[in-house]
Amino acid sequence: MDVITVGELVTVAGVGPVLDGIVFDTPSSSKVVVAVVDPKRGPVLRTFSPKTLTAREQGGPHDQALNQLIRRTPPPAHGAARAGAVSRGGRSGFKRGAMHRTTGK
Repeated sequence: MDVITVGELVTVAGVGPVLDGIVFDTPSSSKVVVAVVDPKRGPVLRTFSPKTLTAREQGGPHDQALNQLIRRTPPPAHGAARAGAVSRGGRSGFKRGAMHRTTGK
């Protein structure tokens, strides 16, 4: 595949069985995170090489379960994880950690 976009229907033909999936994320040019149905565990997210993916036009029987998995999974945070300059911290209004509490001397 030339260009892989998030949400694209794909077929994974790698080492194991051929699986239908939906692209969840493309963290780099050599990795693609795809939602697939594991025969033992059900819908899961797995990382594959883009070379093992081919596009598919028609929906499969497990696409609804894969879409539900993608919907309940939080989006990846690429910028903050790599840049290191952005620090989200906790909730707003709680900028510092709690001070030491005395024992009542």
